[in-house]
Amino acid sequence: MERLGGTIDDAIGEAFDKASSLLGLGYPGGPAIERAALGGNPRAFRFPRPLARDQSTLDMSFSGLKTALRYQVRPPGADADTPPPVGALVRDLAASFQQAAVDTVVAKVRLAVEQTGCDLLAVGGGVTANGLLRATLTTYAKKAGIDLLMPPPELCTDNAAMGAIAWERIERGERDTLDLEVVPGLIRGSR
Repeated sequence: MERLGGTIDDAIGEAFDKASSLLGLGYPGGPAIERAALGGNPRAFRFPRPLARDQSTLDMSFSGLKTALRYQVRPPGADADTPPPVGALVRDLAASFQQAAVDTVVAKVRLAVEQTGCDLLAVGGGVTANGLLRATLTTYAKKAGIDLLMPPPELCTDNAAMGAIAWERIERGERDTLDLEVVPGLIRGSR
C-alpha cells in the first residue's frame, strides 16, 4: 500500500462537523449540511478549494474552506453571539460549502487516477455517504472508464482503518458477500 495524499489540516468529516456547528445545524455535520443544502444554490458563495488545482500534490486542505464559511457567518470583528443564519441563506451557505468540499476531493481523485493509471477506485468512510460526493464520483468514474467500488450509504461509517484493511484485501483479490460472519474486536493475526 502506498499513501498518495491526505489532508494537511482538518479531515473533511471534521470540516463538515465544524461547518454544521457554525450554521447551527447540529451533529453529525455531514448529514446536516447535506439536508440544509437541499434547495440551496451551490454557487451563491465563492468558497475556496485549497490545493484543488495544485498538480504537485495529492494532499488536500479544508481549514481555509472552513474559515471562509466562518467569515461569511460571522465576519471578523462581529459579536461572538451573532446568531447563525436561517432560511435561504443557510441553505445557500450549506450548498456552497458542500460543493467546494466535494470539488476539492474529486479534483484530487482525478489527479490520483491520472498519476497512477489505476482503473479501480474504492471509496469509503463517513463522508462517502454524502449524496453529492457519491453522484460526482459515479459520474467521474463512468466518464474516466474506471470501476468504482462504493458501499451503500448505510455502510459508510467513519472508520479509516476499515478502509485500509479493505484495500489490502481488494489488492489480494479477496471478496466477501454480505452474509459473512462478524467478529467484533478482531485484530488481524489474533483470534
